[in-house]
Amino acid sequence: PRRGESYGRPLTAPTAGKSERGSGRARRRSGRRRKGGGDVVSEPPPREGPPLLGEGERERPAGARGKARFRRRSMGASGVLRAALWGLLLPLISAQEGILHAFSTDNPLFKKDYCIIYNPSWNSLPSSLSGATPTRLTVLTHKLLCSSSDVPRDIMKDKAVVVMRGNCTFLEKGWIAQNLGSKILLIASSTGVDTPSGDKKSYKNLTIPVALISYADILDINKTLGNNVNVTLYSPPLPKFDFSTVVIFLIAVLTVAVGGFWSGMEELEELKTIVSSESREVSRKSSETIIFSPFKVIIFVILSCIMLILLYYFYIWLVYVIIAIFCLASAMSLYNCLAALIRKIPFGRCRLACGSTTFEVRLIFLAGFCIATAAVWVVFRNEDSWAWILQDILGIAFCLNFIKTLKMPNFKSCVILLGLLLVYDVFFVFITPYLTKNGESIMVEVATGPFRNSEKLPVVMRVPRLQFCTPMVCGVPFSLLGFGDIILPGLLVAYCHRFDVQTSSSSVYYISSSVAYAVGMLLTFVALSLMKMAQPALLYLVPCILVTSALVAWKRKEMKKFWDGNGYQVMDPVDCATAEENSTISGEQCGGQ
Repeated sequence: PRRGESYGRPLTAPTAGKSERGSGRARRRSGRRRKGGGDVVSEPPPREGPPLLGEGERERPAGARGKARFRRRSMGASGVLRAALWGLLLPLISAQEGILHAFSTDNPLFKKDYCIIYNPSWNSLPSSLSGATPTRLTVLTHKLLCSSSDVPRDIMKDKAVVVMRGNCTFLEKGWIAQNLGSKILLIASSTGVDTPSGDKKSYKNLTIPVALISYADILDINKTLGNNVNVTLYSPPLPKFDFSTVVIFLIAVLTVAVGGFWSGMEELEELKTIVSSESREVSRKSSETIIFSPFKVIIFVILSCIMLILLYYFYIWLVYVIIAIFCLASAMSLYNCLAALIRKIPFGRCRLACGSTTFEVRLIFLAGFCIATAAVWVVFRNEDSWAWILQDILGIAFCLNFIKTLKMPNFKSCVILLGLLLVYDVFFVFITPYLTKNGESIMVEVATGPFRNSEKLPVVMRVPRLQFCTPMVCGVPFSLLGFGDIILPGLLVAYCHRFDVQTSSSSVYYISSSVAYAVGMLLTFVALSLMKMAQPALLYLVPCILVTSALVAWKRKEMKKFWDGNGYQVMDPVDCATAEENSTISGEQCGGQ
């Protein structure tokens, strides 16, 4: 294959039954070469445009060939150097996503947007739909357009033409299309939509837009809009600020703050129960919590790595297992969260006797409501217009219940957990693109669905983008935040509040760690806005919250006790009353703020 082209299926067009990773979900690969593929590449027919780099001697007369061979031998080292430099610079070639706006000429109300990938260094597209000119679409997917004799001029003149990928370079196809009078060239690909790349020096006069589009989208255009279709290409700029991130920020910070507060109040209730009980053996037996020791932390991280890799390779099967687990766990979590509130209501406590056991009627209805909510989400989980609301509600309940139930015994366990998961997060986001064949992050692939699978893992908070932009068309219509970026720092915030309760420290650890989490989230969104790529949130959250908590403990001269844990010491009744009063005052202050 010649440089700058990743061949698809060069000799035959794909069958109509094959789709390419979902309509409108083009794959962006940041200019990296495709590896493998196993496609058969035949010798292209003679070209009529300028020769490609490295092939200028093909049509030389016999007398000039000896000189050309000598020149190639004498410049072999420089040629190798140029190739090496090109290989290093190739990953820096940036693709840009654009939008193909298609509408029926018979009925302009029938319209639809599709994702395209183009190279902005070759040509630019209008930034708005109003600045684009509609062009009649002609679908020639049975042609490869590697020779001007492939298609008559009158069919292509002043048209937006779709041809199949393969057998010659993108630039060569564009040059031939321009010479035949075409206004736009769309290259349909059934093997993946990569960055159009190549050396444009020999095609300086190429001015028409050349873009890649999924072959499945071409089939959808024919099916949805018919044969009489006009198209326009444009590339709206990314908004500098997306208000959906504000919603994500509020969800994350409030969930962590409420989860930490709830855990501290549970600790206070347990301490009061221990003090008032004649037998202190019930101190932890009745608790529905799990203590996360350092050994359990290491096992948890190892299992997380194994699970993520299994999801990457066996996603199409394991995704349904995760959906089932989330459905059950979120229904139970929603019940626990709402039951804690309902039990505070002093009326409506009717009970139903069943043998020797009695049940509160209102809690029975609550259980039915929670199960129904989870069931509705399962059935309509792929309805992007509103199902994200149910997923976020269930996700918030899941995170709150997890933070309250899972307890870190000391700051040492928190450091081990967050430190290991920070390395885990950075590795699977930033390092794995260099290890995977398609150059994509394993973490991002699993979060969005490998190969753009229609089923998504329900382990993220989803908020739809509130401003129209290219990612909404190109398969990323939501702002996402993983549950782990809420739960894991939330465990430290919960430990800080429990430590406050145990030491009667006026919630200073809880408030400072909650503020540190909010600052870390702001840094995450700033990095996301500046780098325009997915960010491992723990990279910013972990240093903020760990350093802040350690500084507070050091300033208060409680570092040793904070590091080893307070051992769940039993406080005197006076201390319990003082801790309860301090926590109440802190809660009122947070509410006022």
